[in-house]
Amino acid sequence: MLSSSSPFSPTKFRTPNILRISNRTVTMAPSAVTPPQKPAVLATKSVAGAEPLSTEERKTLSHPLLSLFSSWDNFTFSPIRESTVSRAMTRRYFHDLDTYTESDITIVGAGSAGLSCAYILGTLRPDLRISILEAGVAPGGGAWLGGQLFSAMVMRKPAQIFLDQVGVPYEDEGDYVVVKHAALFTSTVLSKVLQMDNVKLFNATTVEDLITRQDQETGEVRIAGVVTNWTLVSMHHDDQSCMDPNTINTNVVISMTGHDGPFGAFSVKRLVSMKQVQQLEGMRGLDMGRAEDAIVKNTREIVPGLIVGGMELSEFDGANRMGPTFGAMVLSGVKAAEEALKVFELRKKQNEVA
Repeated sequence: MLSSSSPFSPTKFRTPNILRISNRTVTMAPSAVTPPQKPAVLATKSVAGAEPLSTEERKTLSHPLLSLFSSWDNFTFSPIRESTVSRAMTRRYFHDLDTYTESDITIVGAGSAGLSCAYILGTLRPDLRISILEAGVAPGGGAWLGGQLFSAMVMRKPAQIFLDQVGVPYEDEGDYVVVKHAALFTSTVLSKVLQMDNVKLFNATTVEDLITRQDQETGEVRIAGVVTNWTLVSMHHDDQSCMDPNTINTNVVISMTGHDGPFGAFSVKRLVSMKQVQQLEGMRGLDMGRAEDAIVKNTREIVPGLIVGGMELSEFDGANRMGPTFGAMVLSGVKAAEEALKVFELRKKQNEVA
C-alpha cells in the first residue's frame, strides 16, 4: 500500500487524457500523447542586402565553393540510384582485395608506428605493393590523444625530424617538442599514406594467423603472409559456426600491433603458440629513458620474414613501456622500414621458389 507521501503515490501521476470518439470515451496513456509542437522554421534566406562574407574572406575559398553561399534555396545534389552507390564501393573494395592478396610488404597495425613505417616505405619504394591491416575501424591506434586522454602529443628529440618531413607543426621545448593535438599528427600521416598509389589500408580487418614456409634442408620456418578476417567475424568465432578466413601472401610482414590486448602483440604471441619461440619476456614497468631507446634500437626481423617494432616488441624483448611519449613509435616505424628493405630481395627470392 503506497502512502500519500510516496513518490510513487497515484496522486503523483498525471491525469490520463480523455479522448471522445463518436459516442465512446477512450482513455489514452500519457506517454501516447504527443505534446503540442511549433513548426520548424528553416532559415534559407539571408537578410536582404546583407553580404555574408567580406572581400578578404572571399579570397580564402574557391569560386565554386563561394557560389554556394546565399544560393541554398536552389541547391540540389546530382541524381543517383542507390545501387550505384553499392556498386561504386564494392567494385573498388574487391578490386583492391584482389590486387593486394599478393603484396610485397604487409604492415599489421595502423598505429603511429605502422603509419610511420608505411609512409617511409611508400615514399622510398613507390614500386612496392604495400598492404596495411588494421583491426579497428579507425586507424591510428592510441595516437589520437596524448596521455590520460589529453590532447597534446609529446615527442623527445630527435623524433621531430619526422614531423618536419611530413609537415606537422610543433612547439620546441628544448629536449622535446609538443604537437598541439595528437590527432593533428595522426591525421596528417594517415592522409599522406592513403594518397599513395602503392599503399592500401584494409581497416576493420584483423590477422588471425601467419602463413609459414619451412626450409626443406634446414627446417627453418619463414613467415610468408598473413591469414585475415573481418574483425567483427573474428570477435564471434565462439558463438557462431565456422567462418573461415582469407589470406594475403607477402614477402615481409611488419607487425606493430601494440602491447598485449585483445588484438595486441598478436604476431609474437602466435610465434609462441607455434613453438617458434619459447616464451615472451613481457613488457616491463614504465621507464621513458630506457624504453624509447630500446624500442627503436631493437626493431628488427625476429624470425625470417617477420619484423616486429613498436610496443609489440616490448612484449617480445621484455622492454620497459614509455607511457605518453610517442617519439619511439615514430622512429621504430622508420627503422622497421629500413630493416624491411634490407631483407626484401632475399625474402622475395625465397618465396618465388617455395
